[in-house]
Amino acid sequence: MREPITIALIGAGLRGMKYSEYASKRPQEMKIVAVAEPDEFKRNRARDQFGIAEDKCFKDWDELFAQPKLADAVFVTTRDRDHYEPAIKAMNAGYHVLLEKPMSPSWDECIDLGRVAEEKNLNLTVCHVLRYSPFFQTIKEILDSGKIGRLMSIQHNENVAYWHQAHSYVRGYFSRAEDSSPMILAKSSHDMDLIRWFADSKCISVASYGHLSYFRPENAPAGAPKRCIEGCPVEDTCVYYAPNTYMIENGGWKAEAATRDPSYEAKYKAMKEGPFGRCVFHCDNDVVDHQVVAMEFENEVTAVFTMSAFTEKSNRTLKLMGTLGEIRASMETHEIEIRTFGSGRKETIKLEDPEGHIGHGGGDKRLVDDFAKTIRNFGEYESSTSARVSVESHLMAFAAERSRLEKRMVRLDEFQIGDETINAD
Repeated sequence: MREPITIALIGAGLRGMKYSEYASKRPQEMKIVAVAEPDEFKRNRARDQFGIAEDKCFKDWDELFAQPKLADAVFVTTRDRDHYEPAIKAMNAGYHVLLEKPMSPSWDECIDLGRVAEEKNLNLTVCHVLRYSPFFQTIKEILDSGKIGRLMSIQHNENVAYWHQAHSYVRGYFSRAEDSSPMILAKSSHDMDLIRWFADSKCISVASYGHLSYFRPENAPAGAPKRCIEGCPVEDTCVYYAPNTYMIENGGWKAEAATRDPSYEAKYKAMKEGPFGRCVFHCDNDVVDHQVVAMEFENEVTAVFTMSAFTEKSNRTLKLMGTLGEIRASMETHEIEIRTFGSGRKETIKLEDPEGHIGHGGGDKRLVDDFAKTIRNFGEYESSTSARVSVESHLMAFAAERSRLEKRMVRLDEFQIGDETINAD
């Protein structure tokens, strides 16, 4: 009987714990043997859930890497700006790496991560979980089958949802590019990856427009205080009234972000003092609330991506247009519709939803399964989202942000180090 793959978890927050659930459900395949996490509550939670020895619980990754190599691989699921350093140190110590997206908020660090993985002959898998969901894999299979002919154009919409924008990108950690990443990278690197995957060709150039238009002080209701709980005159009608999200029973992951203590007193204090109690029009956010990106690929495929906060539900919708037909798809309903030109027929594929929003439509667990397969068969099998294939889609996001800020079309070949070129083919 083969031994389980051993993992050291660096960053025991929501994403790290979600990926690590694989070890609890399939202990014969994977075991979490160490954790590095500065937050004592999260560190102890991981220790207890996975039965990690006390001497394998570290306050930071430097403590972990000061030890002799103690696992086959590491999960790096820290904050955006803390991805590059532990991933590099892990590979220099001989670990394979599962790295949360984005790889880094700096394009040159993304390239460097891919270079080091290649030089060290190690697997670096990036957590582009949507590639692993049955929904998007089915779309890719239809494209590859030739059923709609040669792919010509892609329309891809990321409907962020007003509540998700308010929680994560106005009040939350991802609200400021300097603290995390630009919106196109922090939220939409998944989508850049999917578009590159569907196009199946090198991206040549990008043009983008986007703004922070609504979640600004001048749009606050008359008399709205800095904090919702301080007597807001529109608390009965405002959909962003913080207590209705964070002080309710069973508030889920959003309420836990405000405070882990479920008591009324703790929740009230979070509304009075914490970031999630702020009026959405009186925050220090600077990331966009809507953006559009146009892309050109080497094989003449064109793509348009739209990200918008101003939708009711968090969902992705797509239209892929080929020479023989078209595909229309909605991740919310898990329906994929195929229309063949001239036939009058419409084929509808209805997929069951294996998991909800947090599970990315079943992509999370399949990502970890693919990572485990890669480690077991390293050299013979490559992860679907290895650094080799993920760097370019990251550069598409960096190009989009440069285009948005500089008001010009940006070529992907602007992003290179020396004579090094980026090509995932």
